[in-house]
Amino acid sequence: MSAADRSSPLTVVEARRATVFALVAVFLDVVGFGLVIPVLPRLIEEVGHIGLDGAARIGGWLFAAFSLAQFVFAPLAGALSDRFGRRPLLLLAIAGLAVDYVVQALAPTVLWLFVGRLIAGVCGSSYVIANACLADVSSPESRARSFGRMSAAFGLGFVLGPAIGGMLGEFGTRVPFWSAAALAGGNFLFGLLALPETLPRESRRALRWHEANPLGVLAVFGRYSGVLPYALVLTVFFFGTSIYAAIWPFWGMAKYGWSGTTVGLTLAASGLTVALLQGFGTGPAVARWGESRMAMVGLAGAAATCIGFALSPTTAVVLVMLVINAIEGFAHPMLSALMSKAVPEDTQGALQGGISALMNLAMLLGAIFYTQAFGYFLSEDAPVRSPDISFFIAAALMLLALGLFVRQARRVAG
Repeated sequence: MSAADRSSPLTVVEARRATVFALVAVFLDVVGFGLVIPVLPRLIEEVGHIGLDGAARIGGWLFAAFSLAQFVFAPLAGALSDRFGRRPLLLLAIAGLAVDYVVQALAPTVLWLFVGRLIAGVCGSSYVIANACLADVSSPESRARSFGRMSAAFGLGFVLGPAIGGMLGEFGTRVPFWSAAALAGGNFLFGLLALPETLPRESRRALRWHEANPLGVLAVFGRYSGVLPYALVLTVFFFGTSIYAAIWPFWGMAKYGWSGTTVGLTLAASGLTVALLQGFGTGPAVARWGESRMAMVGLAGAAATCIGFALSPTTAVVLVMLVINAIEGFAHPMLSALMSKAVPEDTQGALQGGISALMNLAMLLGAIFYTQAFGYFLSEDAPVRSPDISFFIAAALMLLALGLFVRQARRVAG
């Protein structure tokens, strides 16, 4: 019987190998994603023949297209992985990313950039399935640590990806896309050799179509006590944090005159601090203070650093704020762990698909909102011309998420 259709539990060695691959797969996917961020503003300007304010608006719609595709297809990927296993779905998602980067590397117009972003969104569910893999091989008590390691993998990906992408961009705006395609292809081949199936046949369940669509999957939050309030907190948090993916390169170029290399280095600094804190701090922090307290710390840190970025007078101060901003990384894994504890083992894939649906819906709307607001407040029509207004708005949303979480924590404690 093949590992992809196994009926027996994983051995300790297989579980460790699955954990390593899930983390490495997401790390390499984020590296590939990060490679293209520093050059995307210039590429949009080139193929669209427009200025930075117009490129920011188009960049927002590109990110919205990516998020919409993920919103529609990530729940299906999670539900399919509950039915057919994690391995085939994860490998398919990784292969699709390689195709996406090739399409964008060859894109002659803005329309083709949209095509590439849609492909990336459809196949960008690798982290959903990777999280389900981690849930499969982790005990409920150790999932916060496992999800923290996943956050660390994201952070490490953003250490290398944007830094390398910024440097590669000096050789041409298309070079990072070809590099990302090669990386995704190598990741796929690595998975063919290294990834065991983590979901035994007896733990699989029939495909539930009402959970395989972006609206029906949200029902998983209301089916189990205590999950829905955390889902609301995550939605507000994801909307707030979408500001970074939406406008960070444009904001740095407009406020400080950053080059693509500088954009990449700032993102690398952010990724390094997140990786160090999540990789070495999550386990001890959870053991000492618990998921709820660390979630509150993460949400409070997110609000404080948004204000800090808006008020930063120089790039040096931005770098200091990036170190502090690593605290924000506690929020997502802690909330995911609290939600994961509240649902059965055979629903972990659906839960991760639901969390992904929330994230992508919030980031879809956030990308549109923040980029349009950013472009407007740079234009001559704005009553106040400033690149920082969006960060003040994001700070208010983070405080709202914190308030919602504190209210729910008090209900649980009471």
